[in-house]
Amino acid sequence: MPSFDIVSKVDAQLLDNAINTAIKEILNRYDFHGSKSEVELDKKLMVIRILTENDMRMDAIEGIIISRVIKQGLEANCLDFGKEFQAAGSMIRKEVKIKNGIDKEAAKKIVKILKDSGLKVQASIMEDQVRVTGKKIDDLQAAISVVRQAGFDQPLQYINFRN
Repeated sequence: MPSFDIVSKVDAQLLDNAINTAIKEILNRYDFHGSKSEVELDKKLMVIRILTENDMRMDAIEGIIISRVIKQGLEANCLDFGKEFQAAGSMIRKEVKIKNGIDKEAAKKIVKILKDSGLKVQASIMEDQVRVTGKKIDDLQAAISVVRQAGFDQPLQYINFRN
């Protein structure tokens, strides 16, 4: 039976390239000269740590990171901007989490959408991905379009398309 997997993964190398170019842009921008702004990517935890002086610079850094992520071909909604925290002195710290993998609630929502669509496909949750099987390839392609139209808040990829 034909099948495919719905996953949500971020390419770590593309993300690293985006953050490195964002750091270079921050170092070269005139409005950041003399500032103590820092941007760091933790590849193991998939977290970007931002440290800067004020809200205006924090907003500018967020904009730079989003634009660089988009230019690398990644989707901006893979970034989960958290709350700002006060650091030592007058510094502001923020951790940006990278959404990797489909959580249980989103997976259940995908399965429900596919069941409600009336397509002759079966969807099953396998850890952080959803496997969709059907008798016809046309049904699987229709399932992909149904999930795309649902508009999830994280990027989804459709891989391992097997006949």
